[in-house]
Amino acid sequence: MTLSAGFVLLAGAAVPSFILAWCFTVIIRQLAPRWGLVDRPNARKVHQTPIPLGGGLAIGLAVLTTFACGELALWCALRYPAVAALVPDFVRPHLPGLASRSTDLWVLLGSASILMVLGLCDDRFGLDWRLRLSVQFAVATACVITQGWRLTAFISVPQLGWVVSVGMSVVWIAAMVNSFNMLDNMDGLSAGVAVIAAAILALVLMLAPDPTTQRPQLFVAGFLLVLAGALCGFLWHNWPPATIFMGDAGSYFVGFCIAVATLLATYAGYHSATRHAILAPLCVMAVPLYDMTTVIWIRLREGRSPFEADKNHFSHRLVDLGFSKKHAVWTIYLTTFTCGLGAMLLHRVDTLGAALIVLWILCILLLIAILESTARRNRKRE
Repeated sequence: MTLSAGFVLLAGAAVPSFILAWCFTVIIRQLAPRWGLVDRPNARKVHQTPIPLGGGLAIGLAVLTTFACGELALWCALRYPAVAALVPDFVRPHLPGLASRSTDLWVLLGSASILMVLGLCDDRFGLDWRLRLSVQFAVATACVITQGWRLTAFISVPQLGWVVSVGMSVVWIAAMVNSFNMLDNMDGLSAGVAVIAAAILALVLMLAPDPTTQRPQLFVAGFLLVLAGALCGFLWHNWPPATIFMGDAGSYFVGFCIAVATLLATYAGYHSATRHAILAPLCVMAVPLYDMTTVIWIRLREGRSPFEADKNHFSHRLVDLGFSKKHAVWTIYLTTFTCGLGAMLLHRVDTLGAALIVLWILCILLLIAILESTARRNRKRE
């Protein structure tokens, strides 16, 4: 894909969703208090005044509206030559293929909307973690089995490969949903990390062609760019000091969309020399997974429930080290981007190069963990 084509795709996908999300967020910010969607300060919160929730609804509505308009435009382009002539040249050959993915698109968005409503109910009424987790696993399982959205296991035994692939895919979706939910603990943090992750994954899919067709993966890349645009529109209002939070509705919607997008993408063929490219999502999601894993470990070590909210997240630990909240957020942005760079290199290196990239990311996270643990021990001695 040429640079000019990439800019056209970026503008056509991200700009409309950005504008819609910006506008929807303004409206929902005014309505949220009437709906009872307000996040009030407490001992485990870092904000000092009540902040409206519901930003996730704005993100979801922006994505849904953008794709609804896109579907209408696609329908017209396939039926009316005059409309098709307005479509950029590099996109025109892909129109029938995009139309064939319409079912996948709306199953994805419908499932994400179910989780968005679940999160909205949790924001408003507070739901038991068992109910939330059960619905997440149920939606993930239904999508993986009925749609065939699965991670590639590369196991030669078909039956075992299917079971392992389905199991890993369901766990991956649930992990992404909850990692972005846990990461939503400081102004601009979860939305900003999601923008970086979606943008890097989209860039990987535009630079690394489908190993079967040797064409850019426009469907998934375009989807991620629409999501990134909507997140940027919301982030405009969520940037410190935030005037609205995305809430569980937003983190569930965003986490599910990114998780499924990674399953829909093709990183390597079965007989490809670069099968290690399937590690790209792990590189991009290294920081959200690090935050979720370390928080759960700390809670279990202290004898508490892994679902009990606290102030032991990556961002909180950076603040405890002396970072300001903004600097903590920027540090996590930079760490996410640095780890994500590895995903952009995987399809260009051999197995040894891939191993070095993974080792590089592990060393970054281990260095952070060592600095954090040393600082905590020093504070306890004081």
